[in-house]
Amino acid sequence: MAQTKRRRQTKHRGNAAGMIVARGRTGRRLAPEERSESARKSAAQRAARANRLDRPPTWQGAFSRAGIAAVAVLLASVFLLHAKTSEALIGFPLVLLVYVPASYYMDLWLYRRRMRSRTSTKARGSS
Repeated sequence: MAQTKRRRQTKHRGNAAGMIVARGRTGRRLAPEERSESARKSAAQRAARANRLDRPPTWQGAFSRAGIAAVAVLLASVFLLHAKTSEALIGFPLVLLVYVPASYYMDLWLYRRRMRSRTSTKARGSS
């Protein structure tokens, strides 16, 4: 009897809506040395993002974020609203004046909220 070289198909199951859903990975978990390069990179990126979110906000970060927003508002007012450049430049410092403290205090609120939830999950886990 001739053998086929086709790979065995994985089973699918339908749900109530009639959609076919693949089962996903059902084998053992891979060891860190067995994982692909991209999986290791994404794990490192997640760790770097968590470290960045754990740092308290700074006024310098708020000012740079507000500067980007002020430039975006300036460009939008010139190109989309067809305002004169001189009129748009008058609004630039006003946007900075509003966005810098708003950005800083929003980041501070998010940081405190994150730290509070982290301490509450640690307290729940240790009991």
